Amino acid sequence: MIATRKAVAAGFSPLQALAGLVLCVSCASGAFAMEPSLAVTVTQTGEVFVVEVMADVPVPLAGAWLVLTDFDRMAQFIGNIKSSRVVRREENTLWVRQEGVAQYGPLSLPFKSEREIRLEPKQRIVARSLSGSMKRMESEARLSQLTDGVQIRYHAEAVPDSALARIFGATIVRHEVEEQFREMMSEMMRRYPRQD
Repeated sequence: MIATRKAVAAGFSPLQALAGLVLCVSCASGAFAMEPSLAVTVTQTGEVFVVEVMADVPVPLAGAWLVLTDFDRMAQFIGNIKSSRVVRREENTLWVRQEGVAQYGPLSLPFKSEREIRLEPKQRIVARSLSGSMKRMESEARLSQLTDGVQIRYHAEAVPDSALARIFGATIVRHEVEEQFREMMSEMMRRYPRQD
C-alpha cells in the first residue's frame, strides 16, 4: 500500500494479513463452482482512510489462510512488496517487517512497515502498525467458509505518512488495495485450483 496500500492492505496483505506456513494442507478434492469476486471501497475523513474489502474465492478455507499468512514468501506473489519477513513469533502473535514500492501511473512511492499481527487460526487476522510509512494503521481480516469457497472480509483504518498519498487520496489507496487483493486471490487459486 504505497505507504498506504502497504499498511492498508497489508494487515492482508490482505490484507497485508499473514503469518508463515503454519500448517500443511492438502487441496480439497471437491469442485468449487463459484467464481472469484472482489469489492473494494475506500472513504476518507480528514487524514484517515477507511478501507472495506469483500472477497469470495473458490478455494478451501485452510488454503486461503495459508496464503494470507505466508509473510515470509509474500514478496514472491505480491508485486509491490520487495521484502517481507517474520522477525519474531510468540504463539499466535507475529512481528512482520516489509518494504516495497507502490506505483500509480507516474508515481512511485516507497514504503516500509513493521506490524504486530495477531492470529486466530483460520478465522481472523488483526494487525497494527508499529513503525514505518504509516502514522497509524489498524486492520482486521475475517474468514468464513462458504459452500463452495471462502469469503474474506477486510477492514482497515490508516493514516499515511506520505504527502503524496494524502494528496491523491482514496483513488490511489483503492488502486493499491485492489491490486494486492487480486494478487493474493490469484495465488490462492494457483495453489489450490478447482477440481472440475
